[in-house]
Amino acid sequence: MIPTKIPGFELRFAGPADVPLLLAFIRELAGYEKLLHEVTATEAALQETLFGHRRVAEAVLGFYEKKPVSFAIFFHNYSTFLGRPGLYLEDIFVKPEVRGKGFGKAMLAYLACLAKERGCGRFEWWVLDWNKPAIGFYQKLGAVPMADWTVYRLAGKGLAKLAAEF
Repeated sequence: MIPTKIPGFELRFAGPADVPLLLAFIRELAGYEKLLHEVTATEAALQETLFGHRRVAEAVLGFYEKKPVSFAIFFHNYSTFLGRPGLYLEDIFVKPEVRGKGFGKAMLAYLACLAKERGCGRFEWWVLDWNKPAIGFYQKLGAVPMADWTVYRLAGKGLAKLAAEF
């Protein structure tokens, strides 16, 4: 366990046995974001992508008084301008009943430390436009929105169509 400055709150990296817990957290987050209908992740998919032969992401779990209350999933990206890796936070979630205790901030601070230890030039994430509590929280930490950038995505049929062009 990784101790934090908050009494009773500890972090640890997730392991293969934590896959059911991670999937439950993912579903709970998706429900909060009104996107549960988009979750197609399975325990098998998480097992393979987080702990299989080609790991593409990592997960950290937060425990308060030994009970799981939060999670974060992140991975490395790369900045050609900096010539260094970055840390990208895919998801972070703290159970609603324990929000306001500093757990989210502690998890982000740990990931910031991890980014520095790993030589990352930046730490980034997305936030839904309507999620004003999260936006305010991130701004209090000193995070700034990347207003000049628009996210584009290919998925499903669009991804398949472009791939077929090769």
